[in-house]
Amino acid sequence: MSDNTAFFDANRAFWDELVDIHAASTGPDGYDIDALRRGERPLHAIEEDEVGPVDGLDVLHLQCHFGVDSLILAQRGARVTGLDFSPAAVAAARALAAELGLDARFVEGDLYAAPELIAGRFDLVYVTWGTICWLPDLAGWAKVVAHFLKPGGRFYFCDAHPASLVFDDSAEAAALPAGTMRLHYPYFHDDRPVANTVTVDYADPDAEIRNQRSYEWAHSVSDIVNAMIGAGLRLEWLHEHDEIAWKLLPFLVPGRPGLYRWPDDFAVKLPLSLSLSARMARVD
Repeated sequence: MSDNTAFFDANRAFWDELVDIHAASTGPDGYDIDALRRGERPLHAIEEDEVGPVDGLDVLHLQCHFGVDSLILAQRGARVTGLDFSPAAVAAARALAAELGLDARFVEGDLYAAPELIAGRFDLVYVTWGTICWLPDLAGWAKVVAHFLKPGGRFYFCDAHPASLVFDDSAEAAALPAGTMRLHYPYFHDDRPVANTVTVDYADPDAEIRNQRSYEWAHSVSDIVNAMIGAGLRLEWLHEHDEIAWKLLPFLVPGRPGLYRWPDDFAVKLPLSLSLSARMARVD
């Protein structure tokens, strides 16, 4: 992992800066902390349909950012531990948890070092939206997930569909005729990350971003599934969705609350996101 230190450092600076932007964001693409404070902040519709009750469960939220979803789960009765590599995000999450008086703790650290940072096992490991693209090693990631699951415990994952991430999302692509997509990013994994220059934030398009350089790794659907199997998890189901939690392509339109979908008249609708549920084998 040491060869990726410079990439991780750049990504950490990028996400550190985004914390204040996201904490202040409102509107359909914002994090809406005021709704969280009122106890009215939902998960995205996909997760609402699939996660199920969490009351009384021990939940580990990996790559939790500044803890909005973690705290939603805590408001629903879960005992939540969140992990993120951004010091700014963890500080903001801890402050929110204290303000709201919720049963949630937050740990700062690298995902691959999580077994050294967090004790215990969990009923549910929860990972959603914009997560694995920041990780170079999915097999190692899946082993971390498996490490933390109790026998019979569940892993829930939801993120952009790898097939949707190959299309150009640049300003130049946005100027193309409506509905036009062009291939730009790799589908299959490469140890060398893709370098991105990000000037517009998905939660607040008007925000100024100073740390614009970030690095991402592509992972295919088979990479995700085989990493789970290789870590000893049993796949329960895998769903593909025609909605996603941000406006990935310029011509997507609002769907269910907090989601974007293909326009009704779009001829070919590829999956925009996927979700899966997997279990740790029980000990007989």
